Amino acid sequence: MKSLKKTITATAFSLLPAVGFATDDVTLQLKWVTQAQFAGYYVALENGYYGEEGLNVTIMPGGPDIAPTQVLAGGGADVTVEWMPAALAAREKGLPMVNIAQPFKSSGMMLTCRKDSGVATTADFRGKTLGVWFFGNEFPFLSWMSRLGIPTEGGADGVEVLKQGFNVDPLLNGQAACVSTMTYNEYWQVIDAGLTPDDLVTFRYEDQGVATLEDGLYALEDNLADPAFADKMVRFVRASMKGWKWAEENPVAAAGIVLNYDETGAQTEAHQIRMMGEIAKLTAGSNGALDPADYKRTVASLLAGGSDPVITKTPEGAWTHVITDAALK
Repeated sequence: MKSLKKTITATAFSLLPAVGFATDDVTLQLKWVTQAQFAGYYVALENGYYGEEGLNVTIMPGGPDIAPTQVLAGGGADVTVEWMPAALAAREKGLPMVNIAQPFKSSGMMLTCRKDSGVATTADFRGKTLGVWFFGNEFPFLSWMSRLGIPTEGGADGVEVLKQGFNVDPLLNGQAACVSTMTYNEYWQVIDAGLTPDDLVTFRYEDQGVATLEDGLYALEDNLADPAFADKMVRFVRASMKGWKWAEENPVAAAGIVLNYDETGAQTEAHQIRMMGEIAKLTAGSNGALDPADYKRTVASLLAGGSDPVITKTPEGAWTHVITDAALK
């Protein structure tokens, strides 16, 4: 086990091709804590891929009180992992975030419900309490409810939205009929707590036609206008995608690398291996370049918000292929 730090920095001096070779610093802000959700970046760090690109990368874990968009806006990171709904909402409010790469091809977001709460179909949501994550994660849910015509202010015809912490306790203690889960994380917390798949009904956002893009890489538009910064992002994306593909092919070893960087000691090997297996399903099919069709689907979902859409107009300049075109050639 290696010595751990608050922030994880790859100096990779042994990989430098010559004395005096300058490295460029890059700070990456994660969306959540150190776990297999971000395995590609830790693999690139551990395997020396960033060092091979002349980069000194610092990875900053996220947490319940850390909003990646705010960190990026404040200059605390060069690039951040964020979900596209939060990024597009922030862009509309004046923060010029740009998607420079999209390692995740599919969505892992679900609503997981107890059968004994009386939920069998989406029509049964009415009159129920549903746990929803906030800090930008609420946007896909609100868009979905708007499509269903279900108010989110409570009442017999609507749903009561419970601001869910980053756990599944409301489902376990009967405080909510359904809670937000990811296929690779919280769903398995429910199972590990003693409920079985037969006790549950799950609604994957992808199956509901409201899936939006998750875990993309975002930088600020003004920074990307600087050729030196753009060049750093090209090298960063190239090394990161190398890390992601290695993680897909070596899920057990990738989970072990993630554990080495988990300073909290809260993660277990079994959970991280299982998570990496599920994450590999979401990154499969992506070479890092954003698929314009996936982007359009996400935008359409966010615009379909009735009187209170997540975004009010089609974004302009919210993504670019410039970085991935150079990184992947």
